[in-house]
Amino acid sequence: MATISNIYIDAGADYTTTVTVTDSSGAALDLTGYTAAAQIRKTYESSSVTVSFTVAFNADRTTGRLDISLTGTQTGAISAGRYVYDVLITSGASAKIRVVEGIVTINPRVTQ
Repeated sequence: MATISNIYIDAGADYTTTVTVTDSSGAALDLTGYTAAAQIRKTYESSSVTVSFTVAFNADRTTGRLDISLTGTQTGAISAGRYVYDVLITSGASAKIRVVEGIVTINPRVTQ
């Protein structure tokens, strides 16, 4: 089961957060050979992606860490409001695991 983690993003600002993936015993999962994808959508049922995060694995994949990020241009293009997101990893054997999910709140901006 995925960890629930709600996030807040300021429109027009760069955003990065680190996700640490663990196994069932709580130890860092070795992400060698894995790929990952992360998206924001308006609702769980939305057929279109609002924006895809850039996903970068830690240089030492045995730490279980990966970063998800958006540029200021990307966050500035999202209307203020509530969205949903998740991070999905895929093993070399094609097993898919949703590791984190939650609500994204895009805070409006004043400075353009």
